[in-house]
Amino acid sequence: MDQHHNCAVEPLEKSVDMMALAASTVAYLAVQGMGCSRCAMRVHNGLLRLDGTLAVDVFLEYGLAAVAYNPEQIKPAALLRAVFNAGNDGRHHYQATLVAEKPASEALAL
Repeated sequence: MDQHHNCAVEPLEKSVDMMALAASTVAYLAVQGMGCSRCAMRVHNGLLRLDGTLAVDVFLEYGLAAVAYNPEQIKPAALLRAVFNAGNDGRHHYQATLVAEKPASEALAL
């Protein structure tokens, strides 16, 4: 039996505010503990749920997440906590490290 049989995760979505996105900061996080696409979706949803996050991409194969956020609303430490909390269910354990930050104008093709 597939160990992930009862492990469905619905994607969370936010509408994109292009002006806010252009003024945002992008944080790149190294994420440990993701083993499948559902893990990546848990991390994605955990980050996107935060007030102040605008867009999230999680790259399972590289163990990376890119998070566009409003630095006036949220700090990188909250992003790291969100990754940890996304897996804090007794079965999934995630941890993130901040690798880099850039203004969105330098990081995104807007």
